[in-house]
Amino acid sequence: MEKKLTYRDYARFARLTPDELYEQCEVDVFRATGPGGQGVNTTDSAVRMRHAPTGIVVTSREQRSQLRNRQTCLAKIRSELERRAIPPKVRHATRPSKASVRRRLEAKHCRSDVKKLRRRPGTED
Repeated sequence: MEKKLTYRDYARFARLTPDELYEQCEVDVFRATGPGGQGVNTTDSAVRMRHAPTGIVVTSREQRSQLRNRQTCLAKIRSELERRAIPPKVRHATRPSKASVRRRLEAKHCRSDVKKLRRRPGTED
C-alpha cells in the first residue's frame, strides 16, 4: 500500500539538486511526431521522464536536442513539485447570517406557492 504524499513531501523533493532529482527519474526516449520532416523521423530526440517517488510524468519534444529536452523535462518536474508543495489554505467554519437564512426560506416559500398554483383546483394539502 503506497503512502499518500503531502505538500511537505513534495517540498522536500523540490529542494533536491538537479542531479539528485535526475537520479530518481526513469527516462524514455522516442521519436517525436509532428512537423520537422526528416530530422524528426530519424532521431530519438523526444524525452518522457517519470519521477518514480511521486509518479509525475512529463514529456518534452520542443527541442531538436535530446539533452535540451531532458533539461526541459527536469524543469517541468521541478515546477510541478513546487506547485504541489504549496500548503493548502486553512478553512474556517462559518455560519450563514440570520438575514441570509431568512431570504433563503422566503425564496423557498415563494417557490412552493408557485408550485401550488399548478395543481388542479379542489385538491387541498
